[in-house]
Amino acid sequence: MGHISENILSLRQELPSGVELVAVSKFKSEEEIMEAYGAGQRVFGESRPQELKEKAESMPKDIEWHFIGHLQSNKIKMTVPYVKLIHSVDSPKLFNEISSWCDRNGYSVDVLLELHIASEESKQGFSEEEVSDFLKGMQEAPAHVRIRGVMGMASLTDDEAVVRREFAHLNSVFDRIAALRLPYLDRFDLKSFGMTNDYRIAVEMGSNMVRIGTRIFGPRGVRI
Repeated sequence: MGHISENILSLRQELPSGVELVAVSKFKSEEEIMEAYGAGQRVFGESRPQELKEKAESMPKDIEWHFIGHLQSNKIKMTVPYVKLIHSVDSPKLFNEISSWCDRNGYSVDVLLELHIASEESKQGFSEEEVSDFLKGMQEAPAHVRIRGVMGMASLTDDEAVVRREFAHLNSVFDRIAALRLPYLDRFDLKSFGMTNDYRIAVEMGSNMVRIGTRIFGPRGVRI
């Protein structure tokens, strides 16, 4: 058994029931992904539309692809046809463009609303006020885009208290959105937070979907 298979099996034993493991496979070869697949992993996360498209077209069709990176509007057509879930809808503009594209082309997709919870200004996402205004201002349920929950990334820090505080904030925003009981949030049930460095804290803080790459595949090498 290879180290990737061993890591997958170890994670599956560690993660509580009900927590979905998304194996972050960006920049990883098909051979590496297939080793994880052979260990039973079926959900993989990609962040580059061209790479996603190539892998989805050539790899087993029972793989469930998630898009986890920043999505540019002009790459929607290279992403939506291949994915089950987009984690990173970070603005009303992007949401509306995905919805319009799906309406025109007959596709449906689930999405998460990305919330800005970290201290770094470089991270994208809605603020709590922005996401509330966006949802309350929606005139009708989108025909082909279903809002399933929220996603967030904590600050890159060794200070566990900071990470816990940011994850707690994300959880509280999720709860406040769910409490709105809006008709188009009938399947609002996913909380995607936690990566290799902080997934244990994330699970403890209520995450039910973790995005893990390095812990499975090892450190990312230099790209050529």
